[in-house]
Amino acid sequence: MQTVGRFAPTPSGEMHLGNVLCALLAWLAARSEGGRILLRVEDLDTQRTRPEYAARMEDDLLWLGLGWDEGGSKGGPHGPYYQSACSPLYQKALDVLERQGLLYPCFCSRAELHAASAPHLSDGRYVYTGACRNLTPEQAAEKRAKKSPATRIRVPDEWVGFTDLACGPQGENLARTAGDFLLRRSDGVFAYQLAVVVDDLRMGVTQVVRGRDLLDSTPRQIWLARALGAQEVPQYGHIPLLLASDGRRLSKRDGDLGLAALRRKMTAPALVGQLAHLAGLIDRPEPVTPAELVGEFAWDKLPREDIRLPEGFGS
Repeated sequence: MQTVGRFAPTPSGEMHLGNVLCALLAWLAARSEGGRILLRVEDLDTQRTRPEYAARMEDDLLWLGLGWDEGGSKGGPHGPYYQSACSPLYQKALDVLERQGLLYPCFCSRAELHAASAPHLSDGRYVYTGACRNLTPEQAAEKRAKKSPATRIRVPDEWVGFTDLACGPQGENLARTAGDFLLRRSDGVFAYQLAVVVDDLRMGVTQVVRGRDLLDSTPRQIWLARALGAQEVPQYGHIPLLLASDGRRLSKRDGDLGLAALRRKMTAPALVGQLAHLAGLIDRPEPVTPAELVGEFAWDKLPREDIRLPEGFGS
């Protein structure tokens, strides 16, 4: 079976270096296996995302030499490629889960979800207490008259494990470390966990490369894919995060490390070479194109720890 990778940016601002590194490694991982790449635009939250940012991201990817086989404005056989156009598909998935008796309405407020009394993991994530899990139809109707509910899915008390391409054996007990998670917000916006699973399955994605900050989402997504009838799920590879020189996480607010600013200072091969060196793919930070790196890619070359940018990167 041919490898199908994907890059799935959220167009809420311009790309930063962390986005570029993820796109580069996803592209190389698929191309090194003779695979295809698709571009999916994760613009679920239309209040935060803009079409002009999606267009700019496509221009940035082409400038970097990271072309794709289908998706984005290019289109292809597995559209829509913009999540904002996929609500009917996500609703169909909810209907499948509803028929299995897995869904229930949740009326909990944000303050209640983050209350000190709620169970929290060591990284600060809360585990949903199940406060709305066993509401009677009458209780739910009474609450619904006052407030629109979110939709949660009942997770089993079972271990879901997988072998990550970068991080090795992983897994968690869904009930104990994830809890019943959201599939649709109270404002009607479908949740990331549902959308990404539905899209990866219908687009035939076999390989997901993304940052380690999403590692804990993977057991939920594997279980959800199986609940939706998937016989096969993608392989996952969670790459190191790219940190600023002071150790903080990069964000789209980091204008100096945004791609627009870097494009004024560096050529695309120079930038790709710097990132390839930081990722352990080449010995020296010399100019190189993504196509020239395909033979250099290997999962065991990637650093085990997050990658800190050197002081003055790109200046």
